[in-house]
Amino acid sequence: MTGGVTGGAETLGPTGPVEEALGALETERRNEAHSDLDLWAVRDIVAAMNALDAGVVEAVGACTDEITAAIELIVAGQRAGGRLIYAGAGTAGRLGVLDAAECGPTFSVAPDRVQAVVAGGMDAVTAPVEAAEDDHGAGAEEMATLGVGPQDVVVGISASGRTPFVLGAVEAARARGAATVGLTSNEGSALSAMADVGIDIATGPELIAGSTRLKAGTAQKLVLNMLSTISMIRLGRTYGNLMVDVRVSNDKLRTRAAGIVSEITGASPADALGALEAAGGRAKVATVMIAGGLDADGAAELLNAHDGHLRAALADERGDRQP
Repeated sequence: MTGGVTGGAETLGPTGPVEEALGALETERRNEAHSDLDLWAVRDIVAAMNALDAGVVEAVGACTDEITAAIELIVAGQRAGGRLIYAGAGTAGRLGVLDAAECGPTFSVAPDRVQAVVAGGMDAVTAPVEAAEDDHGAGAEEMATLGVGPQDVVVGISASGRTPFVLGAVEAARARGAATVGLTSNEGSALSAMADVGIDIATGPELIAGSTRLKAGTAQKLVLNMLSTISMIRLGRTYGNLMVDVRVSNDKLRTRAAGIVSEITGASPADALGALEAAGGRAKVATVMIAGGLDADGAAELLNAHDGHLRAALADERGDRQP
């Protein structure tokens, strides 16, 4: 690893390696087309920002192979009983926290199976602790505290690809045998070079130079959506595009889950809701109960025999006739 990216004296400013490294990053470059942005009409700024954001989807699409490889690592790790762990600082860290937090309600994933660490701790999610990102050792300490090991997958998120906290986390995770992914917005980044899979989304200069909560943050959110969602699809936590593992925690979600059960089985809304209640709010269990005429325990047992894959459980119950 080159100097100026892993902490220590070479990461300190105000001039020197850090300043030089930042100046070389596309995400830090000033777009001269917007040099008088503060003089523009609001409508024109809206149009310019929207035009820049439109290019983010294309930039993400250019990394389909790398994203696919990362998802395959995550699925393999989850099947082996491992965890998906995001590590980031600032906006990148907050996006990791958001994605991890949403996996539970959407897919009924246990909190320890998808986690996130952010430089400065969870207080930094709502109150910026900007200097924390410079602490390379803190990233490594987070991996030790979590007991990261060979079954885990650690995704380092950093727009620049040179954030010391994130580099420390990924470096330590690799040393502990975990699979690693680097998600950045600068091609040829130190983070991606270090990781098993590097995803460098070339989002280019921001509307406001260096404000990587904009296009870079949008790209990170898109990729994190893919990493978690597609992994959960492959792990059997959907049926087609239906959210069959949704956690029923309020009236809206209870209605949604009953609707899913009704749609799959053809049962009346009332029967679907009754089965859902008997299943303790588990839509997959309720579906198998109706389809197979089973009680909740029998339906859960059949699902467990197929690692929670509803389609496989229904095919088994129906003699391999796909529903």
